[in-house]
Amino acid sequence: MIIIKTKSEIEGLRAAGRIEALTFKEIEKVIKPGVELKELDKIVEQFIHSQGAENLYRGIRQRPHQRPFPGVITASINNEICHGIPDGRILKSGDIVGIDIGLKYEGWCGDSCMTYLVGKVNPEARRLVKVAKECLMLGISAARPGKHVGAIGAAIEVYANKRGYSVVREYGGHGIGRNLWEEPFIPHVGPSDRGPILRGGMVINIEPMVNIGKPNTRLMSDEWTVVTADGSLSAQFEHTIVITKNKPDILSIVS
Repeated sequence: MIIIKTKSEIEGLRAAGRIEALTFKEIEKVIKPGVELKELDKIVEQFIHSQGAENLYRGIRQRPHQRPFPGVITASINNEICHGIPDGRILKSGDIVGIDIGLKYEGWCGDSCMTYLVGKVNPEARRLVKVAKECLMLGISAARPGKHVGAIGAAIEVYANKRGYSVVREYGGHGIGRNLWEEPFIPHVGPSDRGPILRGGMVINIEPMVNIGKPNTRLMSDEWTVVTADGSLSAQFEHTIVITKNKPDILSIVS
């Protein structure tokens, strides 16, 4: 866990977050039906390097003996919840695709995710993506000093459930700083009195994964891609934030 104490530390994290945001703007220019996921991966890699940053996903493992992740981005299409591999699949009109990017710039990590609508998307999928983004913003608003990390998840879960959706439980947010994955684990479900107390200066990632169907998940044979167990659509958004005495400060945006 990292607690930011100086202006230079926060500016370092903000610089990494800014490159994240700029990278997503580059993706917005090219994402459309007919684009191959491998091509998106190359575009992101080239842009990250042009900014003086390095990618963090290629080659990582989350557990011993796991296959190293092969891409710079994760690309999760339709019923894929997270950690989808950017392979030779081609996006088609009607898809939704979550793109997650991790990078390091001058020793500081950035990590964020956007779900994109590809071509003409049906109203059901469009509404899911809208609610998933709203869940992220509500989770961020709930991240205040003195509250448990569970308050973030409770805000997300209540909102999603009221709109008829479920929230993935096994995967959540995390601390971030000099390392991509740091303590604490950030649940996207309640109860609100669960987990460590949030403190000013803490830097965390909030990344709710919202399903049209049930919250149950299944890990695919590639050892990375997580899908909905019932085959329903899933959407995800993610930001890096720092806890302050006022409202949370979103770092993964262009300011």
